[in-house]
Parts: sequence; structure tokens; C-alpha cells
Amino acid sequence: MDVTGILLSMFKQNWWIFPILLLLSFLTSPLIKGYCGELFVKLLIRVTLDNKIWQRFHNVTLSSLDGTTQIDHVLISRYGVFVIETKNMRGWIFGNAGQATWTQKIYRRSYKFQNPLRQNFKHLKALELLLGIPFEQIHSVIVFVGGSTFKTPMPANVTFGGRVIEYICSFSEVVFTEAQVQEMSQKLEQGKHLASFATHQGHVENLHKRGDITASRLCPKCGSLVVIRTVKSGEKAGKQFWGCSTYPKCRLVQDFS
Repeated sequence: MDVTGILLSMFKQNWWIFPILLLLSFLTSPLIKGYCGELFVKLLIRVTLDNKIWQRFHNVTLSSLDGTTQIDHVLISRYGVFVIETKNMRGWIFGNAGQATWTQKIYRRSYKFQNPLRQNFKHLKALELLLGIPFEQIHSVIVFVGGSTFKTPMPANVTFGGRVIEYICSFSEVVFTEAQVQEMSQKLEQGKHLASFATHQGHVENLHKRGDITASRLCPKCGSLVVIRTVKSGEKAGKQFWGCSTYPKCRLVQDFS
């Protein structure tokens, strides 16, 4: 029996299946799923929020102590600064604010992923440093898209789909003047990295280096070397943190988290 001939005949008759399988594999890759989720939220923001009130920034890369940090969406308004992290996931989602990792369950399979609230915390700290505003006026928002369902109680700022707009619009107290909004928008525009393939690649490389807290870091505020310091007295005595080597000229301080 000519097995090779049979296989070649089958391939010729069903060659079209292989490009479809490759396309499906590409479309379901984490990179593409992440991009589609961000695009959905970006369009949602554009359609529902007045651009005269909300200054909108998407796919923002900023300098951080350990290289760079990438933010999906930033909204600046008189009602505060909103930092949105998008998760395109399906299945059941389990987690709470205090856990380091959350769980995604699809049928009988479970997958761990980083608590998005902790992930977004670094984004908030980078914006606090760049914009020079009180941390409490920067709001962390997590939005899930892709048909996922929460199976544990979630904080109000963890939502899904169009409900993210309801949450953002629930903030009605004016905390910034229009002049301050314009000033912060200008700072962000000037401080963010150019959106390019090179910026993305550099960010990916930085992600691989973050496991070593002793690696050299530059202060995103003044460009000087950042060093590890230790609290010498008080309730936090013995705790280590990053501090700018030019202190007290530059007073940048940030925890390891």
C-alpha cells in the first residue's frame, strides 16, 4: 500500500483546512485577544464619553523604576484620572482584592493569572509620579470583556463590558479645574513613549528583567540611579524600598510592589 500517495491525495483534497487552523490559532493567541479587548473598550469610550469632558489616551507606555509600564487606557477629567486595565477572558473568574493571583475556570480546567488590581497599581504609581497629583485622585478600573462571569464578589471598580462606563460616570464630584485637566493632559502627552514596535519590544524585554530587584534602575523623575534603601526607624523599620540616589535633591520613593 502506497501510504505516501494516500497522504498526498488527502492533503490535496483538504489543503484549505490548514490555513484555517493557522488563522484560528492566530486569532485566539493572547496577543490578539488582548488587542481585541483593548479595541472594544477604546471604541466604547469614544462612543459614550464626551471628548470635551474626557481627555482620552490609549496604549500608553511610561517610564518606571524597573523599565517601563504599559497602560491600556487613561481618562483625564475634572472628576479625576481613571486608569483602565482590560482583560479579554471567558469562563468563570474567581478572586478578591487581597489575592496575588486570580483564577479563570473553563469547564474543568483552571488557570492562574495576576490580580489585575495589583497589576494596575504600578500604572497608578507611574501616573502619580508623572502628573504630580494626589494618589487618591487616580482611580483604578478593571474591565473584563469576552463573556467571562464573576463567581466571587468583586470590588465596585472591577466590572465587565459596558458597565465600566456606568462606574466611571458615577464620579460626579469636581476635583480638578479645566486648566489642571489640560496641564495633566499635556504632561502625559509629553511623558509617554512614542507608540511604536520598538517601544513595545523594549517593554517586553523589561518584563523579562523584572524578577531581579537588584538590577540597575534609573529614576523616571530625574534620570539618576535608583538604589535600594532601608527604613531605619519607626513602625516600618527594616522595610526596603527604592529611592533616588540623589536624595534629598530628588525625593522619589517607591515600594517593591
